[in-house]
Amino acid sequence: MNPPTRNQSILSKYIPEAAVPLISEWILHFNFKLKIKKSRQTKYGDYRPRPGLNHLITINQDLNQFAFLLTLVHEIAHLLTHERHGHHVKAHGTEWKESFKELMRPFMRIEVFPEDVRIAIIGYMQNPAASSTSDDNLLRTLKLYDQPSDFIHLEELSIHAEFNYNERIFIKGEKVRKRYKCLEKNTNHIYLFAGLAEVKTVGSLE
Repeated sequence: MNPPTRNQSILSKYIPEAAVPLISEWILHFNFKLKIKKSRQTKYGDYRPRPGLNHLITINQDLNQFAFLLTLVHEIAHLLTHERHGHHVKAHGTEWKESFKELMRPFMRIEVFPEDVRIAIIGYMQNPAASSTSDDNLLRTLKLYDQPSDFIHLEELSIHAEFNYNERIFIKGEKVRKRYKCLEKNTNHIYLFAGLAEVKTVGSLE
């Protein structure tokens, strides 16, 4: 099986079929290696330049097809920004935002996303941020297409409930603006969590 055919075969398991040809073409054009990783609660994907080797992009395997594609384009935008500007610009500055918008345009013109996801992405693209999780509307919309899991959203728990996040136990506190103040039990340190953070419940305090 030649590389383009192999790439398309693998990609079709993770992204919408209509997006496969262009992403497969970009893998060859931008010369990057795509690795599918186990779930990481701290990030959905990342990009690393490797001097003397092809670029490396990793994406979490448990993302639904629309979140996977959006995350992949996000990381390819880092690659494109690096090729154009090197290390002389901010990671998610103006240059990256323009690269991301440029790369997303083809997918907004073909039948890739359901209408609700497409509309949410259009809103997000007005000022794309370091992560799609920073846009509550986009995140909520994408999660409608997730497979059932053992995780729940932090906002669904009552105040003072205990929860497990990344194998650490926290106690949910009051909401401050858009985030919840949560106490890590082992250290007594306070951390801020988004309401849509995916956690596992371990019971609640009386």
